[in-house]
Amino acid sequence: MIKYITLLFVLFSMPLMAIEVYDFENREQEALYQQLAKELRCLVCQNQNLADSDAGLAKDLKDQVAEFVIAGQNADTIKQYMVDRYGDFVTYDPPMNASTVFLWFSPLVVFLIGGLILFLNIRKKHHE
Repeated sequence: MIKYITLLFVLFSMPLMAIEVYDFENREQEALYQQLAKELRCLVCQNQNLADSDAGLAKDLKDQVAEFVIAGQNADTIKQYMVDRYGDFVTYDPPMNASTVFLWFSPLVVFLIGGLILFLNIRKKHHE
């Protein structure tokens, strides 16, 4: 009985394990697609790239990237399209501008505040 249940589980879960297959004209296009899928962020998962994400939006974005690559567009053009459409957040390396300055400097600010709190606590304990 357990064998039949396992078989049913495997059969019904196969659509969930689908792998996207695209008809690229050459290896360079496939490599470009793989590079872009790793460089672009999934907007749903936020901490995963498109290649690692199984979200529906990530699938749509991967399909769109594949279409652009097959149409012969280069990486910069595709990335710029994604940034124009979805904002700087879609890239793992956003440019420094007014809207992303918080992303760039927040780790430094948190580190400095933590250091200041540590310094004040040590100084307070030392004077007790």
